[in-house]
Amino acid sequence: MDEHQIEHRICYRCVVGGRVQGVFFRASAREQAMRLGLTGYARNLPDGRLEVVACGEPGGVSQLRDWLRTGPAGAEVTGVACEPLDYHHHGGFAID
Repeated sequence: MDEHQIEHRICYRCVVGGRVQGVFFRASAREQAMRLGLTGYARNLPDGRLEVVACGEPGGVSQLRDWLRTGPAGAEVTGVACEPLDYHHHGGFAID
């Protein structure tokens, strides 16, 4: 990936609260991210929330952030807090 391509890519870290564990949220987030051409990861946090880091084209990251507000069937999202990160290319989209 050359510098020009990296200039147009962003990363966001989002923490999702509510009933987000045990409802296939991580797998669904991965499916959405891969469909949008994003890299990063989704992992459960010890306090019951979910952390998602998404990197890629701004439009794709924005679409995933919007999707996180609802999530998959069975999830009950009570809040999403996102913050920008320095761009970092991940080798795919992992579930931790």
